Amino acid sequence: MRAAWLLLPALAALSAYYVYLPLPGAVSDPWKLMLLDATFRAVQQTCHLIHYLRLSHHLIVLNYLICTFDKLKSVSSEDVKITDAVFDGVEVRVFEPPAKGDESLKRSVVYIHGGGWALASARTSLYNNLCRIMAESLNAVVVSVEYRLVPEVCFPEQYHDALRATKHFLQPDVLAEYSVDPSRIAISGDSAGGNLAAAVCQQLSKDEDLPVRPKLQALIYPVLQAFDFNTPSYQQNMNMPVLPRYVMINYWIDYINGNYDLAHELLVNNHTALNVGRALSFRARLNWTSLLPPSFKKNYKPVVQSTGSEAIVERLPALLDVRAVPLLADDATLARQPRTYVLTCENDVLRDDGAMYAARLERAGVPVTLDHFHDCFHGCMIFTVWPTDFSAGVKTRNSYIKWLDENL
Repeated sequence: MRAAWLLLPALAALSAYYVYLPLPGAVSDPWKLMLLDATFRAVQQTCHLIHYLRLSHHLIVLNYLICTFDKLKSVSSEDVKITDAVFDGVEVRVFEPPAKGDESLKRSVVYIHGGGWALASARTSLYNNLCRIMAESLNAVVVSVEYRLVPEVCFPEQYHDALRATKHFLQPDVLAEYSVDPSRIAISGDSAGGNLAAAVCQQLSKDEDLPVRPKLQALIYPVLQAFDFNTPSYQQNMNMPVLPRYVMINYWIDYINGNYDLAHELLVNNHTALNVGRALSFRARLNWTSLLPPSFKKNYKPVVQSTGSEAIVERLPALLDVRAVPLLADDATLARQPRTYVLTCENDVLRDDGAMYAARLERAGVPVTLDHFHDCFHGCMIFTVWPTDFSAGVKTRNSYIKWLDENL
C-alpha cells in the first residue's frame, strides 16, 4: 500500500509533464488543447513503434485507428440527404438539403478534407458533421471528395483524384442531376485539402474548354509551399500542438515520396539555397519579407543558405511543382483565380502560407478576404463536437460559413 501511495504521485507528475506544453496566453481552451495534443502524440508514438517493428506503415495504422473510432455509415436524415457516389473513378460523399418549393437550383461547395494527404476521410464524423452543417446553413449541395491517401499513393495522385472528381461534378448534366446552379459553385478545403483545392482551382482556370468554373475558392489554414520552412510562423510555432514543424515536414516527405533522412535538409532550407539553380526563379514569389504584414514578421529573420544541395530537388522535383506547391504559381495564373477566402490562425506553422497566398492573389487583382484568428490553432475548425469541442472551432466555422453565405 505504501508503494502505491508513492507510485501514484510519480505517475501523476509524469503524466502532467507529458501533457503540459507552454502555450501563448491568447490560445483558446489551452488545457483542452494540451490534452488533445498529448493524445495525438501518444497515438502517433505507438504507430511509429509499430512502423519501427516493421508490422505496418505508421500512417496506415494511424488512419485505421482514426476511421475505426470515427467512421459513420451513410445515413440520410430529414434535413440532409447523404449519399456516397463515384465521380470519374473517385469516391465522393454528397450532402443534399431538402428541396424548397420556391427554389429550382441550389448553390454548391466541393469540399476537400485535410489530414496531411494521409489521414482522415470524407466519412469521418468530423468532416461528416462539417459538411452537413454547411449543407443545412447554406442550403447548398456539398460534395466531399474521398481522394486516395499516403502511403497507398503519393503525389500527384491525390491532386489527380481531386481534379477528376471536381471536373466530373462541373459537367452540366451532373450539375442538373443535383439541381445545382452552375454560376454558384465554390471549391474549398482545409489544410492539405486547402492545398488540393488551390491546386485544382489553378488548373481549372487554365482549362479553356471547361464549360463551368468555380465562382469562389475558400481555403482554410492551407498548406501551400515547401520552399521555406523558416517563415515567421514556422519559427514562431515550431513546437505548437497538433502540427509542429517537424510533423509538417514529415507530411511533405510522405506526400512527395521522399525519405525521412532529408528532414533536416528541408528544415534548414538546404533545398532552396542560393546555389540551387532550380529554386532561384521562384524565390521572389515566396519573399515573405515583402508579402507579410509587420504583425506577422515581428523580429524574425529569413533563413537563406548560401550553399545547399541541388540533389534534393533532383530527387524530389515535386518540391518545385506548382501542382504540389500552389504558392509557386506565376502571376498570370493567380490573376485567373476566382474571389478567394483564406482563413489563417496565429498559432499555426501554416499561417504565413495562407497570408502570402492572399497577398499575391490581391496583387494579381483577385478580390481576397484574409480572415485571421489570433487565438486559434491549426485544425481547429473541425473540432466542434464533444469531446474535441473547442470554442475556436465554432468561431472559425461560423465565420467561414458566413463568408460563403454572403458571397456564393
